[in-house]
Amino acid sequence: MLKELMKSARTYRRFKQEPAPSMAQLEGLIELARLAPSASNRQPLKYVLVTNPQVLPQVFACLKWAGYLTDWPGPSPKERPTAYIVFLNDTSLSGHNPMHLVDLGLAAQNIILGARAMGFGCCLVGSVDRPRLAQILDVPEGLKIELVAALGTPGERVELTSTGQDGDIRYWRGEDDVHYVPKRPLEELIFKRV
Repeated sequence: MLKELMKSARTYRRFKQEPAPSMAQLEGLIELARLAPSASNRQPLKYVLVTNPQVLPQVFACLKWAGYLTDWPGPSPKERPTAYIVFLNDTSLSGHNPMHLVDLGLAAQNIILGARAMGFGCCLVGSVDRPRLAQILDVPEGLKIELVAALGTPGERVELTSTGQDGDIRYWRGEDDVHYVPKRPLEELIFKRV
């Protein structure tokens, strides 16, 4: 059951506009993130939850979409995310310890799986105009924007495939409009069995 949930928790870049995640559902996802392990139990992550229809396009304008799909400008207005979770690192708690990045990954995975269990999809976006977004969301100094999770009801089909003999890991869209994501084979990942 967990493996099936993980297989369906792909990166979705196109969304239906209904149903949209509610603020209560986003808060539920943060509860799941809160339960993730944290390096030295510092718990430096904080979040901005966005569902406001006036703010959604402002956040969208700060994001860059799908680096491998060079001819695609990103989702059309009718395919855009209907909610965002902005991950913040409270540097007064994390200090100079790079382990907050482990916290970030663990919290993000909990959010991705939780969103999928609710019927939503997620796209983690790291290519962000951070100064502009911090200004839009009134994020004070000391809270560093690390990542943005774009959320909504999936509006596209995403399928896993294997990497070819050339080992190319770039995702692509087929003529069938399916988004294909190549994964390295298990045998390539296991370096040694002892």
